[in-house]
Amino acid sequence: MEKLNSKIPEGPLAQKWTKFKSSVKLVNPANKKKLEIIVIGTGLSGAGAASSLGELGYSVKNFCYQDSPRRAHSVAAQGGINAAKNYQSDGDSTYRLFYDMIKGGDFRAREANVYRAAEVSTQVIDHYTALGVPFARDYGGTLDTRSFGGVQVSRTFYAKGQTGQQCLLGAYSSLNRQIKKGNVKMYPRREMLDLVIIDGKARGIITRNLITGEIERHGAHAVVLATGGYGTIYYLSTLAVNSNASAAWKAHKKGALFANPSFIQIHPTCVPQLNEFQSKLTLMSESLRNDGRVWVPKSKGDSRPPNIIPSEERDYFLERRYPAFGNLVPRDVASRAAKERCDAGFGVSETGLAVYLDFTDAIKKQGKKAIENKYGNLFDMYVTITGIDPYTEPMRIYPAGHYTMGGLWVDYELMTTIPGLYSIGESNFSDHGANRLGASSLMQAAGDGYFILPNTISNYLADEIKIPPVSTDRPEFVETEKAAVERINKFLAIKGKQTASSFHKRLGKIMWDYCGMVRNEEGLKKALTLINDLKAEFWNDLNIPGPDSEVNQELEKAGRVADYFELAELLVTDALNRKESCGAHFREEYQTPEGEAQRNDEKYAYVAAWEYAGEGQPHILHKEELNFVEVEMKVRSYK
Repeated sequence: MEKLNSKIPEGPLAQKWTKFKSSVKLVNPANKKKLEIIVIGTGLSGAGAASSLGELGYSVKNFCYQDSPRRAHSVAAQGGINAAKNYQSDGDSTYRLFYDMIKGGDFRAREANVYRAAEVSTQVIDHYTALGVPFARDYGGTLDTRSFGGVQVSRTFYAKGQTGQQCLLGAYSSLNRQIKKGNVKMYPRREMLDLVIIDGKARGIITRNLITGEIERHGAHAVVLATGGYGTIYYLSTLAVNSNASAAWKAHKKGALFANPSFIQIHPTCVPQLNEFQSKLTLMSESLRNDGRVWVPKSKGDSRPPNIIPSEERDYFLERRYPAFGNLVPRDVASRAAKERCDAGFGVSETGLAVYLDFTDAIKKQGKKAIENKYGNLFDMYVTITGIDPYTEPMRIYPAGHYTMGGLWVDYELMTTIPGLYSIGESNFSDHGANRLGASSLMQAAGDGYFILPNTISNYLADEIKIPPVSTDRPEFVETEKAAVERINKFLAIKGKQTASSFHKRLGKIMWDYCGMVRNEEGLKKALTLINDLKAEFWNDLNIPGPDSEVNQELEKAGRVADYFELAELLVTDALNRKESCGAHFREEYQTPEGEAQRNDEKYAYVAAWEYAGEGQPHILHKEELNFVEVEMKVRSYK
């Protein structure tokens, strides 16, 4: 494979995006009608891309496995969406947002992409406001903001604790407009089984109709993956149960490099696991740390009710360890700090795997009504799940698997290493380095879909206008469909005794124990052995009741879990290869005397982009060196 080419434009950082847009190849309106684009996913990035490309005049096919685009996982984002509009006049700017993201990602992200994400963030807020998203407003009518972890300004726009839901409804409305106009054709209840490559270019996909079981072929001039992340590899995570990595993994096995797979964020503010029968965990928004104070008792095993433990007997450990940022340190820092306290015996609840998030001081200072206006639906959700009223008693929280910074490698134009295949939103690696700052996921997803991809994709499509509509009768479609059907038949033929979910649960436990919040060489090597043993058991003892010619969710799960076994091996391999600690990747062998992450910039200031080398063969590592011009790589400190 040729050396990775990130296609970063020349010139000063602040002018790269403007320069690119002024020199990019264009497709005239008449020719756009001749070009077909497949967009897979309907979250903020997918719906944004499909509606924007449809508005531009392209012929768009949009796919999702849900019954409605409204059910995309973007709906679950709670706390807010970042933008450098500086309404508070507190010193914010595009550069400061860019720097906070670079620093928050522990200097493991590409400068040019991160700056561009910060640059288009203001357009995102204006766009969603125009779509009718009911962002909170201050007393003067200006859009209100709040702070999130890892920053010292107030730049997060929000709609109570429902920001993702409200933004997704706005995106859905813009998508529906294009569907009605005939520019976008919607295909719900479809799952992508494989990517079709013709003459080295992405030319279509094979899907399964999840209602009828029918295998379908769909051709296009370009394919866009907006399929989210792979956090459910841990089984228990904050993600929707059906969130998965299969579409991205199929593209990877067809030639798209997978970058930084071991960079997975653990969210510090999650409702602790309540029993062994859960299939997911529930997120409590990071925005709660604006007003909630995190603490544990100073005495080990203190089982008194939290409200009767006096202040002097409480350890507000984030405020103690990180006085400059306090409870608003980044997620990786807060998660490890909570784990450290619990591992040391200071955790609360019956399991000892929880810390308190306390709103007593905020309620006394601001009043219950003010807290209810900010977080009311989150508090309601918490009391429904736990039976504890957070207005009168502190929440109990503990870290859980959340967002994946790793994903398909893309260049500046968001194209993967397969020509004509693009990856946007959480499915790519490009903007968050080793740790994502809170409220930057919606920002990146919407920015990619609405304002970046519609500009960059014409650079490729301008040379495709002479290509006629892609025929799905071509042998490449026939062969790819045949392979997909054979895989389904292979699952059905095993006729073992264990469900796909039972294997997923066991895989998730291995990943959480050995490649979760902390990692070490011995544990990672053990994980590889355990994963391979479990994978062999899966292919010998999987049971799938029912046929493939109707709704069969067990068949769907089996395909996703099989892909997770392969991704898990790569994830652990990547973690073993990176002999340093950075952001969410914390190797116990590489930490400062104070227990903080210790980077090795001399050897590991690169993007690890892995190439699939064939069944049973080790992946091949490619490196994109990270060159920082505008920022200086420093020890990341929030003290």
